[in-house]
Amino acid sequence: MTVSNCELRFARSEMGSSELDLGEHLRVLFVARGSAEISPLTDKRPRSLAMGEAALEAEAVRVIANEEGTVVLFWELGSPHDSAPYAEMREPVDLDVNGEYLIRCDRVDFPPGGEALLHTHQGPGIRCLLNGGLSVAVAGHTKDLKPLDPWFESGPEPVYASASENEPTAFVRVMVLPAALLGESSIRYVREEDRAKPKSQRYTVYLDEPIALPDCLHTP
Repeated sequence: MTVSNCELRFARSEMGSSELDLGEHLRVLFVARGSAEISPLTDKRPRSLAMGEAALEAEAVRVIANEEGTVVLFWELGSPHDSAPYAEMREPVDLDVNGEYLIRCDRVDFPPGGEALLHTHQGPGIRCLLNGGLSVAVAGHTKDLKPLDPWFESGPEPVYASASENEPTAFVRVMVLPAALLGESSIRYVREEDRAKPKSQRYTVYLDEPIALPDCLHTP
């Protein structure tokens, strides 16, 4: 049995020095530029996030920019019936009601001219380019991405990516994966000959946390 009314959402807030109130959802926040304070709307103490840090929250929070130019990215797992007018991307995903899952937030870095050989992943995710340039080819279509552009990968569809020849490139992503992959890579190379080849990309894991599916996703 799968959950049909489930979606993964992405948004970015180029906050300047403002505040942003976010409702109660299972959410990953990542500071792409500047720094911010994440303040739960409860008795819990606020948490400061510097650039390149992430947090997993499941309650309503207030995000406060600590400096000019702060950019906060956030991903939510919820129902397509949720009110989320701020969402830049909303992608349906199928999850097994009886399955066990984790949320992973990590960063992928490429040197100039690096590439990700043709591969799949074991779960869906939304990526956002942080710096450099990236061309992503999937399902016969190629996207040329610039910093802060997001894109969705379903997981099973083979993907090939090539980075800028002129500068380092990096993106951050959030994926929903089977819990059995805790601490393990989700990538699978399509071509047998690519599995043993040297890989140019490097990974930094920020969050790798088992989750319970939100109650709203269990509704038929």
